[in-house]
Amino acid sequence: MKAAVIVTPGQISIESVPDPTPGPRDVVVQVAGCGICGTDLHILDGEFAPAYPIIPGHEFAGTVVAAGRDVTEVRVGDAVAVDPSLHCGECYQCRRARGNLCERWAAIGVTVSGGAAEFAVAPVKNCFPLPEGVAPVDAALIEPLSCAVRGFDVLPRRLGDHYLIYGAGTMGLMMLELAKRCGAASVSVVDPNPARLATAVRLGCSASAPSAAELTRARGWDVVIDCTGVQAAIDDGLGRVAPAGTFLQFGVSEYRTRATIEPYRIYNQEITVTGSMAVLHSFERAGELFAAGILDPEVFISHRFPLESYAEAIAQFRAGVGRKIEIVGLGEAAREPAPAQVGHA
Repeated sequence: MKAAVIVTPGQISIESVPDPTPGPRDVVVQVAGCGICGTDLHILDGEFAPAYPIIPGHEFAGTVVAAGRDVTEVRVGDAVAVDPSLHCGECYQCRRARGNLCERWAAIGVTVSGGAAEFAVAPVKNCFPLPEGVAPVDAALIEPLSCAVRGFDVLPRRLGDHYLIYGAGTMGLMMLELAKRCGAASVSVVDPNPARLATAVRLGCSASAPSAAELTRARGWDVVIDCTGVQAAIDDGLGRVAPAGTFLQFGVSEYRTRATIEPYRIYNQEITVTGSMAVLHSFERAGELFAAGILDPEVFISHRFPLESYAEAIAQFRAGVGRKIEIVGLGEAAREPAPAQVGHA
């Protein structure tokens, strides 16, 4: 099969690699769509330090084309979205239901081969069967949505709160959509990119600006969410949290990023500073929300590239052009894995 391979940090190649083979409780998915996100950039830049070479792609969905001998939950031909999280289930954090903090944390597309390929293998327990009418090519959005749902799990979610979101990329827009449905009194969005900001306005934010300094809220915001990972945005956002409010660090920063906090203010105004890491018991809920129409794929997916253009797609993502960028049609013209290499449903 064909796959995008990060050979070494900074080097991408489209290569022919062996077809994946399912284990007893695995399935092989013919990939319909695979999203690109900031994690892929970190892997490409060598910041997550997985073992190279690696096939990236942790946001993907498609059709089951082969199943291991012990798989009964899905059948060949079923459409599924895949939760990339691989938790050991045995470590200190896993035993306390914190699998996203697993001490042996791994993920499809991060530490093992992912969805930027014609086929990908996944544990059946990680598969969310797509209801009829949900296009697999669009369902790659479920994985980032599940991260946003996890983010809201750590927020207070009080009715009537005022939200301030930094960043109007895919994740900022998803946070906007969730905040609207969690009873927010207002949701303001900040982004220096006019095109992205226009999308936030299209989705119904209460106010928008290229800088939070252009917004007015004397008491500050009850919930401030950083979806950028940029130091300047984080520093600015920390200063705009209302008394008894919450700051959520959702965006992924570079390791070396440092932000400034005011310990006395956090103490004196009872401000909560928290973080949200990946997916935790949120993938199925995100799938159900997606199936119910919480997101419009035509709004969220701005560009679709073929697999052969993976390097171009990730370069465009790095440049900040567009919203969600997807690699599509990866398995449409691909052959199915040879029957001798797979189990049966």
